[in-house]
Amino acid sequence: MSTEAESEKPSTLLPPKPVTDTTESGDESDDESEVLEESPCGRWQKRREEVEQRDVPGIDNAFLAMDVEEGVEVVWNEVQFSEKRNFKAQQEKIRQVFDNLIQLDHPNIVKFHKYWTDTKGEKPRVIFITEYMSSGSLKQFLKLTKKNNKTFQLKAWKRWCTQILSALSYLHSCDPPIIHGNLACDTIFIQHNGLIKIGSVAPDAIHLHVKTCRENMKNMHCIAPEYGGSSPVTVKVDIYAFGMCALEMAALGIYGNGDGKTATQEDIEATLNLLENPLQRSFLELCIQKDPEKRPTARELLFHAVLFEVHSLKLLAAHKFVKSTFYQQENLTDENYLGKWDPNKVMAIIPLKGGVQNIEWTNSHVPGLELEKFLEDVKNGIYPLTAFTMMQPPPSRPRAATPEMAESVKSETPEVYDMETRLIKTMHCQIKPPTDDSKHQILTLLLRMEDKMNRMLTAEITDDKDAFRWSEELVRYGFINEMDREKIEKVMQDTLEEAKNPRVNGVGPEGQAPTTTTVPAS
Repeated sequence: MSTEAESEKPSTLLPPKPVTDTTESGDESDDESEVLEESPCGRWQKRREEVEQRDVPGIDNAFLAMDVEEGVEVVWNEVQFSEKRNFKAQQEKIRQVFDNLIQLDHPNIVKFHKYWTDTKGEKPRVIFITEYMSSGSLKQFLKLTKKNNKTFQLKAWKRWCTQILSALSYLHSCDPPIIHGNLACDTIFIQHNGLIKIGSVAPDAIHLHVKTCRENMKNMHCIAPEYGGSSPVTVKVDIYAFGMCALEMAALGIYGNGDGKTATQEDIEATLNLLENPLQRSFLELCIQKDPEKRPTARELLFHAVLFEVHSLKLLAAHKFVKSTFYQQENLTDENYLGKWDPNKVMAIIPLKGGVQNIEWTNSHVPGLELEKFLEDVKNGIYPLTAFTMMQPPPSRPRAATPEMAESVKSETPEVYDMETRLIKTMHCQIKPPTDDSKHQILTLLLRMEDKMNRMLTAEITDDKDAFRWSEELVRYGFINEMDREKIEKVMQDTLEEAKNPRVNGVGPEGQAPTTTTVPAS
């Protein structure tokens, strides 16, 4: 894995393919998938195909790219500065902002993966990689729904508004608060499972000194009245934009806002009057007030009568369960799940009076697929718990080292491995008996990282290695963060000692279940 900010060496421009005279039907798609450029670490490959899934001010180009490590498509965003002088004046501020953006992790925000700078050309660039949303925008969904003469149900409207507000509340609770600044139906995306994600943030640090500015911008009706004034903008501009998006969702568009026409105040009022639900109308009127001081916060809007519901016990239990070590381990391996799942186990008993036999509710009575889908939806963020303290963003942190420092370290030692920046959320250590190919027992580590990615590591248990040496190697080769070294060493040592003393620890003889240790890393 690479460090969060790539070294300040330029992206690698690859030579173009030779021009050939051919008329095969697949040539156009081949040209679009041609790799034009690579990131300094080689993980991200920029393609020719442009992405038009967002209209973010300050971003000059957005291309489809490939993450060769994970095998998924991502978006390669480019910000071009007009002059090197402007870039150098803002460089440190830009780095600090982007370092903090990379730490953001919320199920309803498009993931910000990596960034680096390229100052070798005539015009310096900031390049950053974001999650690719292939399922379409909210604007496209509303157009299709209206075209098919369908209505947008209030239940779905509530669920989507809750997800958007959950994301905004997360951004606005950062220190300092992060203003999205470009919220519109074009920059809100829908996944196939109904999960809403708001597009990546383009920070103000790149808005003011870049080649592209707010010219011919779409969605002018989503821009708060105070934009462009003498006073600095606040998070309340996002509340105004959210209100306009929620109004478009409720009415399937703004009345009279067709053919690219900018919506007027009269159009907005007419659209509000079309809504039949008085609570829904009052909710939207609060969001789009002209005075930003009178607009509620995202957190306050989540408690408005039109959105707030007392969470069911089923939802509370699901949130608790998906955060449990058992559920996380189930995602890592089926061994724990199969060992603990008993279809005849009684989950609940319904007592009956009058001598009638009580009703026992077992695991087999639960519709497995339905429950599994519900748990998956809860884990993905479709049903956030808004009545309690919500997800808090990580504290902002200064850069560990400048790219120049990182580059000098690499030049001293020819073989330096990338440092792992992610921390471990859960670790599971297991000892298995020797295989046919080896006479030694196998130690297996299953790690769940903070970005929800899993990593499995194995090693043969020999006399010349112990938990300390293994943990040192894991840090040196970039498999774990230095902050996790002692925790990893302890869990491996505990597992090894348990295997050596099976009677003391209650472990049966060889042939029974392998020795395992599972602990949360926090």
